[in-house]
Amino acid sequence: MITNLCFHGIGVCTHEREDGEAKYWVTHDAFQGILDLALGRPDVTFSFDDGNRSDADVALPALRERNLSATFFALAGRLQDPASLNSSDLHDLRNNGMGIGTHGWSHIPWRGLSHDVARREFIDAREALSEASGGVILDAALPLGRYDRRLLSQLRDANYRTVFTSDRFRARSASWLQARYSVTASDTVDTVRTMLMGRVSVPEARNVTASLVKRIR
Repeated sequence: MITNLCFHGIGVCTHEREDGEAKYWVTHDAFQGILDLALGRPDVTFSFDDGNRSDADVALPALRERNLSATFFALAGRLQDPASLNSSDLHDLRNNGMGIGTHGWSHIPWRGLSHDVARREFIDAREALSEASGGVILDAALPLGRYDRRLLSQLRDANYRTVFTSDRFRARSASWLQARYSVTASDTVDTVRTMLMGRVSVPEARNVTASLVKRIR
């Protein structure tokens, strides 16, 4: 079993693009300490959603310093946004051994989309990010973590190699659907260490149950 840790922003969120975004940003110190917990732990992986500039400015140097790798799930619709990753950043990440995945076009939930909007989010975004990064995009991270059976079927039909959720539990390394723990502003090195030790809290157990409900709807 592996533990997939997901970050959204590092430092201070000075401008929320969606309500509640700031609670998913972690401090520099907490981020550095959490990376240190993974040293010598092949069962811990890292990923970054939303394509914020801190991915290139903070995360990449910290990962390189520790000889760690990660996958960065960028948003195609924000490639021209100065607060987000651009094509040059994506190339730099690839050149430093990082993976690039898609988080869609507009950071909207993928459940129940019309045909045209689904194509933009699943197909057009992947093609735009592939061109921007200079490589094939094989993996997707679900915006806001919401999914159902129909959506998963659509993503299989779109030939994604792996799909990442926000369900807070461990995953089998070979699974097509990969659960992740989103690290939030309320987390510390100690809370993440406790989680990595396999101690499941009551809220986490409820999250597991909720994720199972999402899969069968």
